[in-house]
Amino acid sequence: MPWYRDRVALAIALPTFLVHLVLAGRYDVFRDELYFIVCGRHPSFGYVDQPPLVPLLSAALYALGHQTWVLRMPAVLAAAALVWLVVRFVRLLGGGDAAAVTAGLTAAIAPMFAGITGTFNTTVFEPLAWTAIAYALARGTLLDDRRALVWSGVVAGLALEAKYSLIVWLVALAIGVLATPERRLFARRELWIGIALAVVIALPSVLWQAAHGWPFRELLQAAGAKNTVVPPLAFLANQVLVMNPLFAPLWLAGIAAPFIWRDLARMRFLSIAFVAATVLVIATHGKDYYLAGAYPAMFALGSIAFERAIRNAIVRTAYLVAASVLSVLVLPTALPILPPDRIAPYMQWLHVAPQQQEKNFAGTALPQEFADQLGWRDYVRQVGTAWVALPPQVRADTGILVSNYGEAGALDVYGAPYGFPPALSGHNQYHLWGLRGQNPRNLLRIRPTLDGLKTQCTSFQVLGKVFSPYAMAWENNRLIVLCNGMRPPLAQQWNDFKHYE
Repeated sequence: MPWYRDRVALAIALPTFLVHLVLAGRYDVFRDELYFIVCGRHPSFGYVDQPPLVPLLSAALYALGHQTWVLRMPAVLAAAALVWLVVRFVRLLGGGDAAAVTAGLTAAIAPMFAGITGTFNTTVFEPLAWTAIAYALARGTLLDDRRALVWSGVVAGLALEAKYSLIVWLVALAIGVLATPERRLFARRELWIGIALAVVIALPSVLWQAAHGWPFRELLQAAGAKNTVVPPLAFLANQVLVMNPLFAPLWLAGIAAPFIWRDLARMRFLSIAFVAATVLVIATHGKDYYLAGAYPAMFALGSIAFERAIRNAIVRTAYLVAASVLSVLVLPTALPILPPDRIAPYMQWLHVAPQQQEKNFAGTALPQEFADQLGWRDYVRQVGTAWVALPPQVRADTGILVSNYGEAGALDVYGAPYGFPPALSGHNQYHLWGLRGQNPRNLLRIRPTLDGLKTQCTSFQVLGKVFSPYAMAWENNRLIVLCNGMRPPLAQQWNDFKHYE
C-alpha cells in the first residue's frame, strides 16, 4: 500500500498533530527552551551540553513572533510523524489493519511519547529517529533496499546533531545485528556509505567538543551527582507505568515475536537491540525517557503478535478501548491539558507522582515538565522590579549573576522591557560565554542564602525574593541581593562559578 493511501496512518496521525498543535501554546516556554533560544542566538557548531540543531531551530522559530506554539512546531510534527512511521513499520513487517491501528495508537497516546513532544527539546526527535533507523535496517533486511541503508546514515547523522544519546541505540543495533544472521548487512557497501555520511554530518559538533576540551564528557561525569540512582527493578517498573501499563503486553510481545513466528525471525536483531539498549541505559543510570526511542519498533512487532494471537475483533477492540481510556486519564500529567491549579489535585486523584529522577526535585508539587513552563515571567518581573529600582548610575556598573541556565535564559528572553544586561551564569554554555562583554563592579545576584557574601562584597543589601506558586520548589524564595564592590573582581574569580551539569 502506498504511504499516501494508508488511511490508518493518516487517521491516527492527523488527530495527533491537531491535539499537539492546540496544546503547544497553552503554557509558557520551558526552562530548556529558553536556554536553547539564547544558545541559538549565538550560532555555533556545538555547545557545552548539546549539539547545535535544536538551539539553532529554537532561535529561528522563536524569532517568528515570539510564539510558543511556533517554537514547538517541530515537536508537533515529530509526534504525528512517529505515528505514521510506526504504522508503515507494521505494514513492512506484514501486519494488517488491526496491527496498524494498535501500533498507531501506542505511538499517539503512550504517555511517554506525548510528554516528550510536549515541548521542543533535544529528545523530541529521538523516538522518530531511532524508529526510522530501525525501519531502514528492516527494509534493508527484508527488501534488500540498499538506498534505505544509505538513508539510515543520513538520519543518524542528523539525529546526532540533535542529541548524542543516539549512540546508545547505534551500539545496541550493532549488537543485535552482529548477534544474528543479519550481520550480512555489514557486507553491504551502502551501509558503510550510510555510516560515512553519519560521521560527516555529525563531525562538526564532535570537532567543536574536541576544540573546547570535551565539555560534554565533563557534564556527563557531573550528572552522577545530580541524578537520583534508580535501582534496575524500579527503573523497569517505571517504564511500565510511563508507557501505559496496558501497553506493556504489546512491547513485551514485540521482544518475543521474532523468536515465535518464523516470518518475523529476521527481526530478532531489533529485539536484541531493545534489550541491549535497556541494559545500557540502566548501567549508565539514565533517566526514564532515555529509552523511549527504542519502544516504537517493539510496539510494531508486538502489534503484529497481538493481531495474530487475538483473533476475536471484539476482544481486540475492548483491549484497545481500555488501554486508550487509561492513556487519556494519564495524559493530563504529560501534556498541558488542565489549568495549572488543577494538576496537583488531579494527580492525587490518580494516585500517581512523578519519579524523582533528580535530587533537587523534592518538594515540587507538579511534574518538572509543567513546573519549568510556569513561573519564569514572575521571576523576570520580580528581578526587574529590583533592577529598575536601582539608581541609573548603579545599574550602569552592575551585572546580573544567576545560578543556572533556566534563570539566565528567562532574563535574556523576557528581560528586554527592563533593560537587563546579558545575564551571567556559571552553568554550562553560559560559563563558556564568560562575562559577555561586561566588567561589572557590582552584581545583582539571585541566590538561596546570604552565605559567603561578606567575603565577596564590600557591602550587600537584600532587595526582594523570587516566588511563583507553580515553579520548581528549589527556584522559589531565592533572595535578590545587590552585591556592591565585588572582591576580587568577577573576571578573576569567574572559573569558581563554573558548573557543568
